[in-house]
Amino acid sequence: MEQDITIQERQPKDYKSINAVRWCPGCGDHAILNCLYKAMAELNIEQENTVLISGIGCSSRLVYYMNTYGMHTIHGRPIAIATGVKVANPNLSVWVATGDGDSLSIGGNHFIHAIRRNVNINIILFNNKIYGLTKGQYSPTSDRGFVSKSSPYGTVEDPFHPAELCFGARGTFFARSIDVDLKNQTDLMVESAKHKGTSVLEVLQNCVIFNNGIYKKYSEKEFRDDKTIFLKHGEKMIFGKDNNKGLVLDGWNLKAVTIGEDGYSMDDVLVHDAASLDNTLQMKLALMGTDSDDLPLALGVIRNVTAPVYDEEVEKQITEVQEKLPKKSFTEFLMSSSNLWEKK
Repeated sequence: MEQDITIQERQPKDYKSINAVRWCPGCGDHAILNCLYKAMAELNIEQENTVLISGIGCSSRLVYYMNTYGMHTIHGRPIAIATGVKVANPNLSVWVATGDGDSLSIGGNHFIHAIRRNVNINIILFNNKIYGLTKGQYSPTSDRGFVSKSSPYGTVEDPFHPAELCFGARGTFFARSIDVDLKNQTDLMVESAKHKGTSVLEVLQNCVIFNNGIYKKYSEKEFRDDKTIFLKHGEKMIFGKDNNKGLVLDGWNLKAVTIGEDGYSMDDVLVHDAASLDNTLQMKLALMGTDSDDLPLALGVIRNVTAPVYDEEVEKQITEVQEKLPKKSFTEFLMSSSNLWEKK
C-alpha cells in the first residue's frame, strides 16, 4: 500500500520572527519584508534550510524579522559571507539584504565579484539613494547635485547605476521593482529565487526621513503607468494608461512612441528578450529613465540568462579531485608535501 505523503504548504506568517519590526513608520522596508514573506511561502522554502545575511544599514535589520537562520554581519561584507555559506553548503537557500551604501560603496568589490562568479545567491538591493542609518549622507546612487548632510551644496559626483555594475560584471539576472508595487515585487522575488546563479533585485525604496519622495514620479499611481514599463519576457514592450505607447528602435537608440501615430504600429514595437546572451538592448532598457524623462523606467526581469554556477562548479571540482587522489588523513596530506623542511 502506497504511503500518502502530504507536502506541507507554508504561509507567509510562518516566516515571521517574534521580534518587533523597528523601521520608521512609512518606510519602504516594511513592504519589502512583507513581499519576502509572501515569496518564500509561494516557493514553500524550508526555514531550516534558509539563511538571510545582511551587512550594516536600515535594510540589514531584515534578518531579525525572519523566522529562518540569519547573520547580521559587517559593513559591505554580506555578499562575501553569503558566498562562503553557499559554497560550504550548496543545499541552502541563501539571501542577502543590502543597501546602496552597504553594497555599492564599501562592499562594491564583493558585489561585482559575486556577480562575476555567478554564485547561486539572491541579492535584494534596497536603493533609497541615501545613507539612512547614519542619518542622511549622500550615497553612491545619489543624483548629481543632491543636497544632503554630507553635501550641503550638492554632490559633484555622478551616481552608480546598479544595473550598469551588474551587467559590467557579466551578471546573469537583474530585475527591478518599486517598494509600493507589492504584487510585482513578490513575483520578482520568486523569479529571483528560481534563477540559478547570482540574482540581483533592485528595489526602489523610499526613505521617509532623509529622502522622502525620491521615486514619487514612478511610484504614485497617477504617474506610474506613463512613467514606467513592466517588462515581461516574450511580450511586446508597451506601457501607458491606455497601453497605447511602446518602445521602438530609432537607429541605435530606444524611442517611446504612441502606437497608431506618426506611422508607428504594434508591429514596430520591440519584444522583450530577457534571455538574450547579448546584453546590449537589456542594458539600454535598464538605463532608461535614469538620466532623462523621455523614456519610462524599466521594471520587471530585465536579464535572465543561463551560465555556469560558481558553487556547483566548486563542488564538482572537489568531487573530481577526490576521485583521482587516494583518501588521506590531514596528517598524511601535510607529510606528503614535497615542500617539507627538516632540521639536520
